[in-house]
Amino acid sequence: MGSDPITDLESELADFWRRGRARTRNRARAIDPRLDPSCYPLLTILYRHESLRITQLVAMLDLDKSTVTRQIDSVERLGLARRTPDPDDARARVVALTGAGRERVDAVVASAVADWRARLNRWDAADIRTLTELLRRLADVSGDGDGDAKHPDPEHSAE
Repeated sequence: MGSDPITDLESELADFWRRGRARTRNRARAIDPRLDPSCYPLLTILYRHESLRITQLVAMLDLDKSTVTRQIDSVERLGLARRTPDPDDARARVVALTGAGRERVDAVVASAVADWRARLNRWDAADIRTLTELLRRLADVSGDGDGDAKHPDPEHSAE
């Protein structure tokens, strides 16, 4: 650890993200060996919502529409998600996990939660809550587009 806390933070985040990419690859493979790991965030967002418009997914993933469309095509081919007409707007389409997709993602999420529980079993619950709040605050100031990942409305702003 150096004397500059921001430099230390950047270094720790770089290492954490590197390890996170490895976890994402493993989780994607656990869902389906053919699943491209870049599609894992799409599946986790769909897991938290009944269905979402493609425009909402574009905003939540902070990706180009063509990239999100290719990811949706990919997970649809694997039988993990499906597109259907939006019941509120016939011009739009919504995307949702299929039953099989939800089951597979649920199993991976449950495994991930169990893994975090095992890793943090000696931590005080208050420390875990503090870490969670600090990560939310960091996401809010980072401006990386993920701050609203839990909010399906692209107009939603952090309070």
